[in-house]
Amino acid sequence: MKFYIIAGEASGDLHASNLMKALKSEDSETQFRFWGGDLMNAQSPNIIKHYNDMAFMGFTEVLFNLRTIKANLSFCKQDLLEYNPDALILVDYPGFNLRIAKFAKSKNIKVFYYISPKVWAWNKKRAIKIKACVDEMFTIFPFESKFYQKYNFDVNYVGHPLLDAIDNISFSNNEKDSFLSKNKLSNKPIIALLPGSRKQEVARILSEMLSVQSYFPDYQFVIAGAPSLNIEFYKTFLSDNTTIIFDQTYNLLKIAEAALVTSGTATLETAIFNVPQVVCYKAGSLTYQIAKRLINVKFISLVNLILNKEAVAELIQDDLNTNRISEELYKILGSNKKQQLNDYKRLRELLGGHGASAKTATLMLKTLN
Repeated sequence: MKFYIIAGEASGDLHASNLMKALKSEDSETQFRFWGGDLMNAQSPNIIKHYNDMAFMGFTEVLFNLRTIKANLSFCKQDLLEYNPDALILVDYPGFNLRIAKFAKSKNIKVFYYISPKVWAWNKKRAIKIKACVDEMFTIFPFESKFYQKYNFDVNYVGHPLLDAIDNISFSNNEKDSFLSKNKLSNKPIIALLPGSRKQEVARILSEMLSVQSYFPDYQFVIAGAPSLNIEFYKTFLSDNTTIIFDQTYNLLKIAEAALVTSGTATLETAIFNVPQVVCYKAGSLTYQIAKRLINVKFISLVNLILNKEAVAELIQDDLNTNRISEELYKILGSNKKQQLNDYKRLRELLGGHGASAKTATLMLKTLN
């Protein structure tokens, strides 16, 4: 089997790489060509374009990069036709992927969508377009099946792949000591900072996160650097008592006491590791004003959306400031910690069982055979 895969972000790279691994375990002759990241390339070294060259955040940023996006779309369509796969696998990243899905469908290429676009959050009628150009949808949240049923679209709920990715990680006391030593960290408890993977969001959010350091002298603040961004970019924000690490986010979360996290998949990762968190988000002014009018959900973090309650505090836009971050961080280090951890237990139950990647691979191959 030949698969053409498009994943446009770091989280998509993780989940697509695990899906590739599962597909290879079902059929060792499976071939891939893809847009993605280093994790996917480790499974099959046939990367076309790295997600770092594709991730444009917000309405303003997209507007300024329209020429690049159009060029990428044009190249992708031609490359897809030349590769002529048994199926196209699209991983989230809807702005780009839905356009490719429509094109592929018109060329009679089988279209699989793994990890649904969040159409339930805004512009819900996109579900009609998705139904028209996607042959099989594989969803990771339990409420998505019910949403798509409103549009007479039967989807495959496979559970969340993060459970597999995270539960496969072990971390002994010796490994903890080695981690601290390797990264020149002290024995002070750690507050992890996960400011995102896109340059624009990190630039807006990281300085706000770091502004509370002096209020927590008994803790060390450690930044989980995005693999797509280099150390030179982060140096603008670093002080003498700040540490940044790369490619070790899960190990960091294994031992963190609390975390400040940019909204997105990282909020789920943090919750699955049972780390109390405060969700932080700040967009460009124009992007925020447009989004506020279009997005129709009560919460921005996946943790709260799935639980349908404010289990973790969300500091958005002007609320993302030193005083509010300090206030919420004090709470999760003290009085609110137990309740948040109890909410995490319920979250795990709602995310479904293990084996999402394997289940998805089996269903995909069954559809093609």
